[in-house]
Amino acid sequence: MATQNSAKKTIGWIGMGRMGAPMAERLVKAGHDVSVWNRTRAKAEPLGKRGAKVVDRLAELKDVDILFSIVATGKDVEEVLLGKDGVCSGTGGAGGAGGGRRGGKVPPVVVDCSTIAVEESKAIRERLKVLGSDFVAAPVSGNAKVIKAGKLSAVVSGTEAACQAAMPLIEVFAPQGVSYVGEGELARVCKIAHNVMLGVVIENLIEITLLTNKMGVPRHAFLAFLNNGVMGSMFTRYKSPALVNLDWTTTFTPELLRKDLDLGLELGRDMDVPMPVTAAAREVLQSHFGAAILQKNPQDYLHKDFAALAETMALAAGMKLTSENKNVPTGLES
Repeated sequence: MATQNSAKKTIGWIGMGRMGAPMAERLVKAGHDVSVWNRTRAKAEPLGKRGAKVVDRLAELKDVDILFSIVATGKDVEEVLLGKDGVCSGTGGAGGAGGGRRGGKVPPVVVDCSTIAVEESKAIRERLKVLGSDFVAAPVSGNAKVIKAGKLSAVVSGTEAACQAAMPLIEVFAPQGVSYVGEGELARVCKIAHNVMLGVVIENLIEITLLTNKMGVPRHAFLAFLNNGVMGSMFTRYKSPALVNLDWTTTFTPELLRKDLDLGLELGRDMDVPMPVTAAAREVLQSHFGAAILQKNPQDYLHKDFAALAETMALAAGMKLTSENKNVPTGLES
């Protein structure tokens, strides 16, 4: 898909979380004019020191050419864009359906990189269209380490014109590749399917690692064999250090993974597509939430990376994991 020149476009960015901050940073480093907002201003200030403009109110982003958002849930996307204090506050459609562009301006293109439900995305798209704004769904594949390594990818859907306008900018933080899949919410479908596979693969990777480990194979040795073979992938490689050394630094929480598995199962039911493997993975993940109750700090346990599911599955296998303290490559090294 051909893309248009993104020179001299002003950019707004909402969300300075684990993903949003390094994604926006790549735009700033590329010399773009970026204004950023985050619910907790302190998280945005480091990027301000690198050249971004930090704004205090979402409405200050009305005048940008292209607005990006990456937040946790569909309700969050709706709130920051269309809520009473959102970017579109003061327009006819902010805070409720209907209206036109009365009382304010909206960005002509809004790009959302969050992982949200198809119906939520569709409703937001329709409300923005009434206000005169094109909505581009642009969820991404990877985590903060992948972003910093320049290996993030993205999938986009929406009107062809809006996607053409946004793609040169998306390619700055997703240089591995940006796939245009069509109109409407098709990018949401692709991202939900992606994250369903994420849940199934991490659980199977843990299962086989525990099996070989319990039979006497060091985890680092088994994973090296796997990663050097045809079944190795970027994902199995960058998760290997965590499984070897029990480093559960958060890239993606169990709660977010559970949400995405539920979204996938819901789509399967709607489309009459059986998804028994996904359903089984969802139940295994649920056991992790039950195991959290046995921890001294249950919420802290659930805020660890989703790969910490290995500890729960190890207990079910009668194993107590300890770090192997090995220097394991992530596959993301330059």
